[in-house]
Amino acid sequence: MKPTTVIFDMDGLLIDSEPLWEEAGKETLAGFGVSLTDEQYHFSTGLRTKEWVDWWFTWFNIDKKHSLEAELTIVQKAIEKIDTHGIAMPGALEVFPFLKEKGYKIGLATSSPLALVKVVAEKLQINPYLQAIASAEELKYGKPHPQVYLNCAEALEVSPLECVCLEDSFNGMIAVKAARMKCIVIPARHQQHQSRWDAADIKLGSLLDLNDQVLDEL
Repeated sequence: MKPTTVIFDMDGLLIDSEPLWEEAGKETLAGFGVSLTDEQYHFSTGLRTKEWVDWWFTWFNIDKKHSLEAELTIVQKAIEKIDTHGIAMPGALEVFPFLKEKGYKIGLATSSPLALVKVVAEKLQINPYLQAIASAEELKYGKPHPQVYLNCAEALEVSPLECVCLEDSFNGMIAVKAARMKCIVIPARHQQHQSRWDAADIKLGSLLDLNDQVLDEL
């Protein structure tokens, strides 16, 4: 089935927010006397903050009575950092008018809270292009579970089989494939060489590479 709909992830794909989430997470964990390596952090990208906190609290044996406090702290720090320092990823400002001109429906499906979606959408001025927004913030399961993508497709009134999704994280890619959608993955530059991205339908270097030829291949 030819795609009629494009659904975007947000963090690390549309806005260069992953380093800022990393800062927020590492700063918060430092308050509990532990530190993450870069490799450890990148392993857990794509998880919701609640799951991220639970994972690392379990790993470092931190008392989970502090979990909610840590989660709220990370989210607040991240929103403030992204609002102040976040910049658009290459191609993020150009891709929306390109897809609108082609007649695609456009949605956004993210693990991040809606409070951050609002900040990013205003910062990048993409609200006029978004016909549906789905957040996994309050869902029972986040990515790599496909629910947030299925919810976005439902809101757009399309079949999952009509959707192509753009992701930058491994957990997000798995969520897309589990939803039976096409996946274009744009990994971070230092992860581009990894074979795990072979599960995607197409791998690109940036959103600047999304063109008619790529869409025709799907």
